[in-house]
Amino acid sequence: MLKISFPTAHTVLLLIAAIVALMTWLIPAGKYQTLKYDADQKVFLHQKSDTQTVALPAVQSTLDQLGIKTDIQKFTGGDIKKPVGIPGTYYRLESQPQGFLAWVQSPLKGIAGAFDVILFVLILGGFIGLLQSMGAFDAGIKWLALRLKGRERLLIYVITGLIALGGTTFGLAEETIGFYPILVPVFLAAGYDAITALACIYIGSSIGTMISVVNPFSVIIASNAAGINWTSGQMSRIAFLVLGTSICIWYILRYAEKVRKNPEYSLIFKQKAAIEALFLRNEGVQTVSLDGRIRLSLIIALLCFVVMIVGVSRLDWWFMEMTTVFFIGSLLLFLISKIKEKTFVEAFIRGANELLSVALIIGIARGVTIIMEEGSISDTLLFYASNLVEGMHKGLFITVMMGMFGVLSFFVPSSSGLAVLSMPIMAPLADVVGAPRSAVVDAYMYGMGLMAFITPTGLILPSLTMVDVTFDRWLKFVLPLLGWLTLVSVLVLLVGVYG
Repeated sequence: MLKISFPTAHTVLLLIAAIVALMTWLIPAGKYQTLKYDADQKVFLHQKSDTQTVALPAVQSTLDQLGIKTDIQKFTGGDIKKPVGIPGTYYRLESQPQGFLAWVQSPLKGIAGAFDVILFVLILGGFIGLLQSMGAFDAGIKWLALRLKGRERLLIYVITGLIALGGTTFGLAEETIGFYPILVPVFLAAGYDAITALACIYIGSSIGTMISVVNPFSVIIASNAAGINWTSGQMSRIAFLVLGTSICIWYILRYAEKVRKNPEYSLIFKQKAAIEALFLRNEGVQTVSLDGRIRLSLIIALLCFVVMIVGVSRLDWWFMEMTTVFFIGSLLLFLISKIKEKTFVEAFIRGANELLSVALIIGIARGVTIIMEEGSISDTLLFYASNLVEGMHKGLFITVMMGMFGVLSFFVPSSSGLAVLSMPIMAPLADVVGAPRSAVVDAYMYGMGLMAFITPTGLILPSLTMVDVTFDRWLKFVLPLLGWLTLVSVLVLLVGVYG
């Protein structure tokens, strides 16, 4: 009998790219006029079409005349750096359908466009490969597992909580790719399965970025583009963050403890041996001694992650700087390991090769976005969405708005990109129905955040590949949680518009 298995993440993304390419034949191409502040010339650049850009005075009256209800200081102060859509300026473009050649080239263009992320993943893989070749990785995992004996639940509380905190404060998301090779073995050694580790990291990041309190890439830029102070509605977000994170931890813990007591309950029980062989070594070791060289290498590894987090949250770092941290860390490991240069290079390349599949998925996912951009249908979807919700009763308005943002985020997965594109268009609609604009910001965050739990064009497929779990297994695990979070999100939004 022919056994049919769920396709790989690479195939799923290629199929999605084909569907998106087909949509460019069915959905009209269109675009909103945009406005951007030029800090060098101290003027606004009003892009009326692909070939016509007009310089306008950088004064408040310019914004008022264009219907952009935002304080001028949001632009001149650097809070809004990307072009924002101008309400009521949508215009049709000549159709730009993406054919077979565009579909074939999309993953190649995506890989080229995501080179900074791909380089980070490969260098990180090499770094992890060095730790493994030195024996430091396995020794550190065994040491930590022994220290957690009888207190395994702490892993779930601490990891999920800390990552959620990072998500809500500085948008910890893409950076979590680096956590899987380090944390998955710790969870396995503690008796949990790979889905538990994945859930703590990915759901922690997702719930934190979904309910952003001070995240500059989400709530702050969206509030600025909506013309309101980012602190508007902050107390309700803090309360929802605590509630939402608690729901997630409870959900993960219920599943995790069931699996730890009876491994057969695991959704990936058939893969148990293969995953443990991938992440765990020297399984029979019951005691472990950390010599000076091992301790120093583990300290270097820890410092690399600390420096990365501090750099991203405080110093405006991005992937090139993060990659540099782990490249320097690799060189330091080479110096203290006293291994031959050839052995060092082989271990580094072997580690990078183990994450090559993840790197390719990131590039293929970026290719889907490229098809959307070249087909010029993102603004058309936004135009239809704004027309659909205009004039609705405010309760229905905000509920449908959340769903709209979820759909739009599938095609525009960048939180800041979706914010500056949609907020100047969507936020004024709240005034018409009598809802606060902060509720539209919340609908944007919650809709996009909920979609992030499952959208293949986001980070979930690279994350699943890191832990060797298929998409269908993840859906079976996460959909009940997603249902509860969606219900609570709607209730929170309704309280916001009627309270």
